Amino acid sequence: MKKAVWIAILILAMGVVPAPAVSAAQERDDDQAKIAKLDMAEMKKLAPKVFIDFEHGDQDYIRTEIPFINYVRDRKEADVHVLVTTQDTGSGGTEYTMAFIGQGNYANINSTLIYASQKTNTEEEVRRGYVAVMKMGLLPYAAKTPIRDMIDVSFKQKVKPTDVVDPWKFWVFSLSVGGEFNRESQTKSDSFNLSFSANKVTPDIKLRMGLAAVYQNDEFKYEEDGVAETITSTSESLDFSGVFVKSLGEHWSAGIALAMSSSTYSNLRFKITPAPAIEYDLFPYSESTRRQLRFLYKIGYEFMKYRDITIYDKTKESLLGQSLSATLEIKEPWGSLSSSLEGSHYFHDFNFNRLALFTELSFRIFKGLDLNIDGMYERIRDQLSLPARGANREEILLRRKELRTDYNLFLQVSLSYTFGSIFSNVVNPRFGNLGVLHHDEGGWD
Repeated sequence: MKKAVWIAILILAMGVVPAPAVSAAQERDDDQAKIAKLDMAEMKKLAPKVFIDFEHGDQDYIRTEIPFINYVRDRKEADVHVLVTTQDTGSGGTEYTMAFIGQGNYANINSTLIYASQKTNTEEEVRRGYVAVMKMGLLPYAAKTPIRDMIDVSFKQKVKPTDVVDPWKFWVFSLSVGGEFNRESQTKSDSFNLSFSANKVTPDIKLRMGLAAVYQNDEFKYEEDGVAETITSTSESLDFSGVFVKSLGEHWSAGIALAMSSSTYSNLRFKITPAPAIEYDLFPYSESTRRQLRFLYKIGYEFMKYRDITIYDKTKESLLGQSLSATLEIKEPWGSLSSSLEGSHYFHDFNFNRLALFTELSFRIFKGLDLNIDGMYERIRDQLSLPARGANREEILLRRKELRTDYNLFLQVSLSYTFGSIFSNVVNPRFGNLGVLHHDEGGWD
């Protein structure tokens, strides 16, 4: 009996007695974890609030890779407005210009950084590149808050700058070939396309050339009163465009454009248009990612040979014409505007003219409310190539022939209002985009 009692006491000594000590240690660890978590929460609360104005950026990736700031969805709530604009580079990549605009207590801290991707970069390489630059630009703001104690900056040795030795002499080539085949019981559709481009861009010159060919064939089986009929419709087009531009300083450029085309839709067997041009930008070209006001003047000779005799009883003709366009592009914290007005006419008869206006506007009216306008208007008075025979039913329904018109109008206006929590730090990829409403389709995923 005594032996059993001693065994019980020993078991308690080994298992039960140490338990309070372990529990106390665990409690101390839990308390320290809570304090650390509380400290982090307090520091994160004081971290700068940032609005990322980046239309095509991977927002989830940015939030995941840059966790030391607070993301807000309205620029007026932000301490820092990061405005990211893009433009194509001569090598076929993209240049990302990031303007860091301080607001409120950070009003005097502004900077601009640039990241340039290559055409051969993968999507992962591109987003990793622009996030690394964005992270560097945000450090001065985070450094003014307590969260700086949680940030570690390391230095990566860089290769010494050297002159670029390019065996391609800055030429970039691109080739694309594709086809599409669709089959149903009553219809079939085949299309083929080919495109080729060659570009060379340096600070002094821009040389771009592109060739595109498209062929499409559609067949429809139709039966009425026991009589079967097969309707076949084809269209084909071939286009070449090229431009050579020489820089004449921060505001002026001069060059020549060349266009050649053949199209069943436009009744053109062959058309060639060489046109010298000159351009003036009111703002320096170095500010092109933020603002531009360009005036472009062209004067060109056109030789056209038609497939069918035109409504003006022509099978071919040579004409001289000119055009003048003004283009305004602005990207600012309040939104963006891109608008172009172009007028053109032929010298042999000023009644043959065209006026075109293209506008894209995204404007922040006030917190959460955005106005978006996309519009295009063309007053058309220069349809010289319209065939005298007109267009049959199939050509009209399938848009295989250009039809006579006095104008072309497109307008899309939308208002969007967002409300609720201003913070958007959380990334949750579960179920993808299920439940997200696509406005263009009018339905839910």
